[in-house]
Amino acid sequence: MSDLTDFTLAEARDAVKAKKVSSKELTGAFVKAVAGAKSLNAFVTETPDKAMEMAAASDARIAKGEARPLEGLPLAIKDLFCTKGVRTTAGSNILGNFIPPYESTVSQNLWDAGAVMLGKTNMDEFAMGSSNETSYFKPVVSPWRAKDSNQNLVPGGSSGGSAASVSANLCLAATGTDTGGSIRQPAAVTGTVGIKPTYGRCSRWGIVAFASSLDQAGPMTRNVRDSAIMLRHMASVDPKDSTSVDVPVPDYEATLESGVKGLRVGIPKEYRIDGAPPEIEALWSKGAEWLKAQGAEIVDVSLPHTKYALPVYYIVAPAEASSNLARYDGVRFGHRTKDAVHDITELYEKSRAEGFGAEVRRRILIGTYVLSAGYYDAYYSRAQKLRTLILRDFTEAFKKCDVLLTPATPGPAFALGEKSADPVSMYLNDVFTVTVNLAGLPAIAVPAGLTANGLPLGLQVIGKAFDEATVFRAGRSIEVAANFSAKPGTWWRAA
Repeated sequence: MSDLTDFTLAEARDAVKAKKVSSKELTGAFVKAVAGAKSLNAFVTETPDKAMEMAAASDARIAKGEARPLEGLPLAIKDLFCTKGVRTTAGSNILGNFIPPYESTVSQNLWDAGAVMLGKTNMDEFAMGSSNETSYFKPVVSPWRAKDSNQNLVPGGSSGGSAASVSANLCLAATGTDTGGSIRQPAAVTGTVGIKPTYGRCSRWGIVAFASSLDQAGPMTRNVRDSAIMLRHMASVDPKDSTSVDVPVPDYEATLESGVKGLRVGIPKEYRIDGAPPEIEALWSKGAEWLKAQGAEIVDVSLPHTKYALPVYYIVAPAEASSNLARYDGVRFGHRTKDAVHDITELYEKSRAEGFGAEVRRRILIGTYVLSAGYYDAYYSRAQKLRTLILRDFTEAFKKCDVLLTPATPGPAFALGEKSADPVSMYLNDVFTVTVNLAGLPAIAVPAGLTANGLPLGLQVIGKAFDEATVFRAGRSIEVAANFSAKPGTWWRAA
């Protein structure tokens, strides 16, 4: 290894376990890498002292023969996960100074497994965005650039900081959250792997809420194996989260190489959309050929209500957001204005106007509107009925197949500022991902190819509820066939 930061999570785990490298050496290399990558703006809060302290404790455990599964491995945590004693902002000014007195269940699970925290990654404000441009702490810049171009690109969103930090080798792996594609979409456009597990597989306790019936935590990693390792240790039932499900968490890594022979892979015809770049269609066809060559059976399926998924999502998610974000009023939680002089209404209005960014305000307004008297039945109630039909489509499709193969995004990363003035264009980035959240299913994005100008594209595998093991197997088979080895340049490194 030329550089310790080139390790995958699995390689680092094995090297630390074999005492070829200490956690302090490994963590020190990543702390240095993070410090040298300020131009990517991937982190909101860096925790180098805490990281080195945790690494020293890991080395002491290893010396005593008490190593845990992720002992001494440095990770990055999306700034939506509450971390005890470490600032947690959700990318928003309204939580700009929030230091939680408690730890989220998912991050606690990782620390209990021995992992080390490098810091908190930047994100779209309250996870609302597909490009990481709505963050109060300025946009994240992708480490990738198109061939012969110096133009800064978006890393996808909302987990853009996590995607950029994994892609740029600033951490071994990172946590993300996915409400409508916020793990899979940034993973696809940064050449990394991201899985949204089944709704209820990971606890949502201690994760700042966006849309409670859609949000789900998951890992962002350099390859499928690392993703399988991470999810095993992130997932758990949790008495503090009534939506977490008490089902065993398998050893996903153990079955990873089982292959896809005999697996039925469904190709949903509704995912062929007008105006998609021909590269996306070509990659999708190639993905089906790769799986067929490895012994899978390709079957055509239909998901007839797919065309309603985006409008349903952009009614349900803002409705839940308007409810969840009502607590941030400057009295109970969040930023409090210094300019209110008349009454409590003025205090609420000014605190929220100063605390929330434009996209969050837009979604709160949409959500409040669709929940209001006279419009609830016309919008929210109809959206929930359609959501049931979308889930039924998947149930019917899975009678014919074991997994579904689709594109992950409608195109590669775009330039910073290119779509930020057009919300509808931005929302269309989630066209292939939102159905999975509405149905509560697991899905993985795997890097599978490059555009003509050298930018990553991904494929998505969707599975049955709580069957992440099969999703990982299919994802691994694509990874092997694609042999994706492209890396972004290092233009962003401090001299």
